[in-house]
Order: sequence, then structure tokens, then C-alpha cells
Amino acid sequence: MANQGLFSAAKSMKSVKLKFRIPYFTEWGQSLLVCGSEPMLGSWNVKKGLLLSPVHQDDQLIWTATIAVPCQFSCGYRYYVVDDAKNVLRWEMGNERRLSIPHLLPEGHTLELHDLWQTGADALLFRSAFKDVIFCKNSTFNIDRPEAILHDELVQQESILVRFKICCPNVQEGTSVYVIGSSTKLGNWKVQDGLKLHYTGEYIWEAYCVIPRGDFPIRYKYCKYGKNGCFSLEVGSTRELSVNSSKSQSQYIFLSDGMLREMPWRGCGVAVPMFSVRSEDDIGVGEFLDLKLLVDWAVESGFHLVQLLPINDTSVHRMWWDSYPYSSLSVFALHPLYLRLQALSKNLPEDVKSEIRNAKERLDGKDVDYEATMATKFSIAKKVFMQEKDLILNSSSFHNFFSENEDWLKPYAAFCFLRDFFETSDHSQWGCFSNYSKDKLEKLVSKDALHYDTICFHYYIQFHLHLQLSEAAEYARAKGVVLKGDLPIGVDRNSVDTWVYPTLFRMNTSTGAPPDYFAKNGQNWGFPTYNWEEMSKDNYGWWRARLTQMGKYFTAYRIDHILGFFRIWELPDHAMTGLIGKFRPSIPLSQEELEREGIWDFDRLTRPYVRKEFLQENFGDSWILIAANFFKEYLDRYEVMFILHFL
Repeated sequence: MANQGLFSAAKSMKSVKLKFRIPYFTEWGQSLLVCGSEPMLGSWNVKKGLLLSPVHQDDQLIWTATIAVPCQFSCGYRYYVVDDAKNVLRWEMGNERRLSIPHLLPEGHTLELHDLWQTGADALLFRSAFKDVIFCKNSTFNIDRPEAILHDELVQQESILVRFKICCPNVQEGTSVYVIGSSTKLGNWKVQDGLKLHYTGEYIWEAYCVIPRGDFPIRYKYCKYGKNGCFSLEVGSTRELSVNSSKSQSQYIFLSDGMLREMPWRGCGVAVPMFSVRSEDDIGVGEFLDLKLLVDWAVESGFHLVQLLPINDTSVHRMWWDSYPYSSLSVFALHPLYLRLQALSKNLPEDVKSEIRNAKERLDGKDVDYEATMATKFSIAKKVFMQEKDLILNSSSFHNFFSENEDWLKPYAAFCFLRDFFETSDHSQWGCFSNYSKDKLEKLVSKDALHYDTICFHYYIQFHLHLQLSEAAEYARAKGVVLKGDLPIGVDRNSVDTWVYPTLFRMNTSTGAPPDYFAKNGQNWGFPTYNWEEMSKDNYGWWRARLTQMGKYFTAYRIDHILGFFRIWELPDHAMTGLIGKFRPSIPLSQEELEREGIWDFDRLTRPYVRKEFLQENFGDSWILIAANFFKEYLDRYEVMFILHFL
């Protein structure tokens, strides 16, 4: 007879009851709401979600709601904190919850879902850096859905079916997860007799157990149990599950107990500029393939992460100024500086091999000769390209790369050609090409163009940079080392991105930082600020594409100057220092807001002054003369006259 799943029943069913239950402390005026993928849960429209009702139970505030659902009901759902108008104040983090009601749950019965709020700390371990790299080797367990055919007669009124479910990312090979507790069904606190959980994927471990009603309340904990008999019990207070004595109490309880509580995972890493990762094979500078040696060192040293400075092309000036890695020519293109020439072809001609050896001897110094290294790499790469261009450009791997990246690759190649042709990256000096258009672009990159080989050479360089960085990134993932990229706050004013997407940038402004203890004149970085209003019109498509491109190589990002994404120090584009800027956005405080906080002496806070003692200390016997000519007396203090003029 075919396996009918977890539950079997002789009679057909029409509907069952589903009871949501979650402990959560809210503030006055706040409520909890559950919203999900099905119409009865709002179809992900929070305004139509199901409100929960609160009740105090011991030292907890429990929120519950019950609805009738059809048999074999399944959905995704999430909890939200809302105000009286169902406006979302916050929502739980992590992946959406998934529910599939067991097959043939008896009609009229209630399934209770005992959930715990998912926090940001819980969600962090589901990010790709942990999920796909650090804990990847721990995810080799076979997915084993717990199977048990529990007929109606086996789950009688004197028993309750409990599903135990816990999330545990860091489980070593050969280790199992158990639940032990005060019931005989849970081993009476003996690990070897406890209930073994099954791995069901996505760090989730679960098992089903029919527990006699007389055993409740049960106290329990989760633990890890190794083949060698060693075990580690989760930290924190003992968990408890209580049921009431009423026969109307649900006989089916699904626990979702959040994370197995253990000491937080700790790791360490190293941050390094790509140009400093040197090896015997590089030519004058660290190269992408040198990362494999750095990863080996990281593994041997116990490091879990390698963070790099930005690696995008910065070739704006075609001189050593471009060695600054935060001034991007393109936020998509990789820097040709990090190209491994020896990896361009398996059949390098002898004259090219000899030229590479000579270049290594000449450029292998203590410091990087940026201009000489760039010139050498382009010269040798151009020779290899001219010999193998037909083979490479007609290969399936190149066609795949081109089709996935042509949206940025073609503008980048065209920009590089125009930069070299006009001998400047300032696209305002490019005549009819100053204003970008797709029609002009297609003419520039046309196969019929006399300079088509030059366009293809830039394709070729980016293709090999992609292959080499991808190889290093995959090597790091296989070794369990996170490769972390750096996301600069800005782009160069004369860049591919400002040429192609001028409306996304406030080109008459410059980014910087206000004066502080370390820089009395402030800082002016020269990047145009972002036009966030314009970016929002296509749901931040440029940013999405940029982050997606980084995600091909990195599993974590450092966001440079994170404050600037919310409030940036903006200067006019003609400014030389950071002195004459202002914050954007600048949201003022009204007098009413200040008064509401008990602030009333506005003159004291807004009219700069010095006291007589300060003038005496700094000007000695001449203080009266200074005060008479440059200050105006105000109460028991002195104000500078030119400040009063502006006020």
C-alpha cells in the first residue's frame, strides 16, 4: 500500500483549524499580525493580514489567532509588528516560514503552531557567506524527511503529537542533533535515549513524537551528539511545553524553536589591497590568481575571510593617479592591473614568454611601478590577443560571458576607445560623443568599425579577468574562506557610469566630509553625489546590477562610508576643500519639536559668543580694545560682529 504521508485517516476531511501562537512583547498601540502567501493570510498584503490577540501568560505576552483552512493547506508566512492602521513598524528577519499541513489531518482537529520571533542575528547565519562558504561543508547531510504513519487511533485523546524543530547551522560531520527532556519519549534527560532529529535542509532539524498527555508539562533541551559519545547541550534556560487538561486541547503541536542556543560562532579574517598580494608568478603587482595562495595561508592560519580593497578599473587618467582604488572608471569592469599574463593562453609563443620573464625581472621591485606595469601588461596582452582573437572571440565561453555582461561591457569598451582617441576621460570634451545614446554606442562597437579590434581587445581583457577572478573565488569557496569585496561610496566624475547614466548623479556637486579633528578643512573626494530620487524610478536598477556583478565573485561586501547612503556631505563641484558643504538631506528641527523636548533657550544655542575671561586670557591687556572693535556685548558675553550681521 502506498505511503500516505505523516498522517492517515479513514474519512475524508473538509477543513481543519490552524492556530498561530508566538510570544512577543510589544509597546502600547502595537499589535502582531501574520501575513502570508494565501488569500486568508492576505496574499502578502499586510493590510489584509490576520491580526493576533494578546494574552499574558506567566512572564510572557502570547499572541494567538485561529483560522479554518482546507485540507492539505500549504503557505509561506511571516510575522509583523503593526500599528492600529496596520502600518508595518517592523517584521521578523530571515527566510519566510513554510507550512504544509500533514496529509489527512483529521477533520475538525486543530494544529497549533508554536513559533518564536526570528531576529536579525538568526538571519545572519543564512547569508551566503555562512550558508555557501563557512558552513558549506557542514551541509553535506542527506536530507531525511521524518516519516511516520500515525493513524487516528495512535494519536488518541491521552496523547499529543509534537513536532520538534530547531535550526542548527554549525553541525560537524558525524554529529547528530537530539532533543532530550523530562519525558520517557525524550530519554529522561539521557542523550543516548533521546529523540534523534532528522536533517530536512536549510539548517533545519526536526522529528515527530507522540507524548502521553500525563507527561506534560515537559521540559527539554536540544543537543549535539557525536559518534564518539561526546555531546554538547544547548546553553540557556530549559525549554518548556505545557498543555491544559481540557480534552479540547489540540492533539497536534508543531514547535519551531528557532536556533539551537550555543556560544556564538567566532571567526577572523585579513584585509589587504589586491596589489599587495604578491607571488613568484606575478608581474610587478599582486594578481587575481595570487589569491589562491593567500587563501591557502588563511586556511593554515585559521582565518575564515579575506577582504580586498576595490578591484574595479580606475584607469581615468592613464597615469599613477589611477592607483587610488576608490575612484572607479567603471563599477562593473575589473582592473587590468591584476591580469595574469601567463594564463592568457596555454600556447604562448616563446618570444612572449621571454618578454614576460624580462618584465618580471624589471618590475619585481619593493614598490609597484603602476604606469610601467600597466603599459607592460597591455603591450604583451595585445600581442597574445592578436594571435588568438579569432579562437577566443568565437568560443562558447566568451559568447556566454558577453551575453551576460554586454549591458555594461559594450559601453565600457567604447568609453576606453574614446578616452584614448581624445586623450581624456572628460567626456564633455568628446564632441558629438559627449552625450551618450544607444545608437551612437552601436556604431562605436560595430563589427564594421575600423577600430573594432580595439573594442574587442577590451572585451578580451575583461573576459580573462573574469575567468581568473572566478577561479580564485571558487577556490576560496571550496576552502571555506569568504572572499569579501569593497563597495566604494562614489564613482569618478569622468567615468563610464556618469557618461551612460548622467541623470543618476548630481554632476554639479562633489562628495566629501565636513571638518573634524583630523581634517580642519574637511575633505573633498571629487565624486558627484547620487540622485536618489532619479535612481528610485526604476527601483534602483543601477545599484541592483552593480551588487549582482559583485556577487559573482564575493560572498560578503564592505560598504564604504555607509553613513553617506543616508546623509552625505555635499559640496559644489568647484569647491577645493570640504569647508563649504552641507548635508544632503538636511532635515531641520522645528521650534515646536525642540520645545517638546524641553529645549527653550534658543539664543544660547544659536548665537555664538565668547566670555570676557576668554578674551582676557588670549589678548591680555589689549582685550578691551579687541572687544570694542570686533565684538558686541550681549548680556555677560561677547558676540562677533560679522556673525551678528548675518543673523
